[in-house]
Amino acid sequence: MESGKLEALRQVAAGIAAQFGSSCEVVVHDLKRDPDHSIVAIFNGHVSGRKVGDGASNVVLEQLRPDAPEPRDHLCYLMKTPDGKILKCSTIYIRGRSGKVSAILAINYDISRLMMVESAIHDLVSTEEPQTAEPERIVNVTDLLNDLIEQSVALVGKPVALMTKDDKVKAIRFLSQNGAFLVTKSGDKVAKYFGISKYTLYSYIDSKQQEEKKHD
Repeated sequence: MESGKLEALRQVAAGIAAQFGSSCEVVVHDLKRDPDHSIVAIFNGHVSGRKVGDGASNVVLEQLRPDAPEPRDHLCYLMKTPDGKILKCSTIYIRGRSGKVSAILAINYDISRLMMVESAIHDLVSTEEPQTAEPERIVNVTDLLNDLIEQSVALVGKPVALMTKDDKVKAIRFLSQNGAFLVTKSGDKVAKYFGISKYTLYSYIDSKQQEEKKHD
């Protein structure tokens, strides 16, 4: 993204953070960088524990997958940090002259204490406790790959040492479909984890893509 526009985003982010105080984290991502080093400005980073040079969350990563639809602004959704904070979030995709997304402005407001107040008031005025959905956990891209690998093993239902070739294909296709290979050097880590060469790893992925083309 052009340096002038990036600086303007930094100014906007700083203004939003100042306006809403220390519970409001505002992040600027430059998508010309690797997804795991995309943060170029962050204010009140203590909210999520991130800093400049860290990567995007899982929500952003999912939008950047090659097979994902055109990213759309995602406003007023809930996320949860690893230490249990509940955040009200908005992710705004900034496009350049070509129309392609080149940066992201993310606003993450810690509403944990407000939810405690809301709960206390609710107990006083309500006779029925509504069921609320569990917010999705916010995951830093550096942790996301490990989480996805664990999910792929759980999907197969057996440890790597007992996996057949078909089991490994199933696990690796799951990783591919969920954006694991957008993470820098993820291929090396996945290949080592499953005890296969990188050539074999990408042959598993390519075979899936070829199957999907046949059905299109």
